Amino acid sequence: MEEVILNLIMHSGEARSYSMEAISLAKEGEITAAKNLIKKADKELGYAHNSQTTLIQTEASGQKSEFSLLLVHAEDHLMTTTMLKDLSVEFIELYERIGEL
Repeated sequence: MEEVILNLIMHSGEARSYSMEAISLAKEGEITAAKNLIKKADKELGYAHNSQTTLIQTEASGQKSEFSLLLVHAEDHLMTTTMLKDLSVEFIELYERIGEL
């Protein structure tokens, strides 16, 4: 279980880094590069969601887990990264529009 949780954290972290870098690139006018990083973030979030699904399926099959602060941290990390990625897309669109003006 710890390996699955750590994969969740790792992939969420990668997605977070790509999202933040995408905002910076968009701010500099590098819209295409920013959008490419968002694609990478989406891919990493897909891996993270797969890890989350594994945990959910394990519990749904009747294998209850003990409370784990590490799991709470991983879920929090995934949730905030998902929100950040969504906001990054909005920032990129705004910077793209500003650049067109």
